[in-house]
Amino acid sequence: MPKPQGEVAMQPPAPDDVYDLLIVGGGVNGAGIARDAAGRGLSVLLVEQDDLASHTSSSSTKLIHGGLRYLEYYEFRLVREALIERERLLGMAPHIIWPLRFVLPQSLSPRPAWMVRLGLFLYDHLGGRKNLPGTETIDLDRGTQGNGLKTQNSKGKGKAFVYSDCWVEDSRLVVLNAMDAAARGARIETRTRLTGAVTQDGEWLATVENAHGPRQVRARMLVNAAGPWVDAVLRNLGRARDDRGVRLVKGSHIVVPRLYEGDHAFMLQNPDRRIVFAIPYEQDFTLIGTTDEPWTEAPGKPSISPGEVDYLCETVNRYFDRGVTPQDIVWSYAGIRPLYDDHAANASAVTRDYVLDFEKGDAGQAPMLSIFGGKITTFRKLAEHAMEHIAELFPEAAKPWTAGAVLPGGDIAKGDFEGFLGELESTYPQMPSALLRRLARAYGTRARTILADARTPADLGQDFGGGLHAREIDYLTNAEWARDAEDILFRRSKLGLHVPPGAAEAIDTWLARD
Repeated sequence: MPKPQGEVAMQPPAPDDVYDLLIVGGGVNGAGIARDAAGRGLSVLLVEQDDLASHTSSSSTKLIHGGLRYLEYYEFRLVREALIERERLLGMAPHIIWPLRFVLPQSLSPRPAWMVRLGLFLYDHLGGRKNLPGTETIDLDRGTQGNGLKTQNSKGKGKAFVYSDCWVEDSRLVVLNAMDAAARGARIETRTRLTGAVTQDGEWLATVENAHGPRQVRARMLVNAAGPWVDAVLRNLGRARDDRGVRLVKGSHIVVPRLYEGDHAFMLQNPDRRIVFAIPYEQDFTLIGTTDEPWTEAPGKPSISPGEVDYLCETVNRYFDRGVTPQDIVWSYAGIRPLYDDHAANASAVTRDYVLDFEKGDAGQAPMLSIFGGKITTFRKLAEHAMEHIAELFPEAAKPWTAGAVLPGGDIAKGDFEGFLGELESTYPQMPSALLRRLARAYGTRARTILADARTPADLGQDFGGGLHAREIDYLTNAEWARDAEDILFRRSKLGLHVPPGAAEAIDTWLARD
């Protein structure tokens, strides 16, 4: 976040630039709070300096999970809350969230089998599991779930535990929350940054700036959901304190050609007791991650380091028949996790729980709520907890409502995605089944908005490759705040892995046609 600028001659905020809440940050926490608050009748402005989910919230391992490994650090409250939210979110967005089975081989485990089994027993029962299958023990030399794994000794591949969690299209989860917030009256402004704010008459007089220049807005309360920039916002507003802070930890992932057949994932245990996931990705690839490295530089766009590449490749080569080298990597990404600083010595052990710091506005100061930490799985519950503080100033907004309220496109009958896809295929028999499946996964019932009266792919306009057509691009710019090819190819979708060379330039040319 930039330092405050000099004096700018501006008119007082216009009547339509006065809000109950000014939310800074367009990641999953900011978008989730905006949705919850707007649904309770509050006027909301959310500003994001880049694109929605352009940093931490699009750089995850793409899992809705309880966090099995957090049990080792006695994070029982967090794990229970996350497990409850796991099934709740699955019901809210069955198009972008779906069940995934994880195979946890024991032959190279640094943990005794009894310890892992005990952890999985707790994992199965802490959150009141209802819809996902429980843990089972398998022989990796039988069936297909040992596909691709090395034979580790004379006894074969050994035993493994298999348990359940869920997959999520992380950046789409953020966008859907923002869409729902906007539908309920919130104003969402991307490419807009907070450059300064002062208290005036017990409220915030803030300056926000975008490509059109700076302007002032007024808000009764400010929510600092800036993720890795949460400390920078506090410093910029003169609210920093020594007894609280954020600890930045980088997590990196690599994507390689598919390592094994099957729709299951692997949880791989390393000698240093850290774990790495190997997950089917975009049909043709395997996603591998994550790492945990302390980050001491300013937040921004990090990249994977050579050491992280080596670590992830070594993990794969320890477990799989098909070895990988850095030359096999088709894509990599890295994100900065803004974890609450609990002074843990090991970056892997830093709490993934969240802390809400509420300054009610005593002594004439404008009130502010700052969000430290958090994880994608618990964003909805975090927003509810944030609203408990916000409701101290807005008692009319005290009633929770988001539990079970579906996200845009999630109103699929009985959550039956395959049944919904079958309906689309019946309605659009001349459309390729792969295209319909991708649209259904990305947009749920709103896929019909894109398809509309089209009968064949040609009816969807210019084809940019990978099944991406002009009509979908226009939908993304009109309904989902997409502004350039990167927004479309790597956040609204992962089509960047499938389109031909030159597609990004062609998309940007299309977007600039007006």
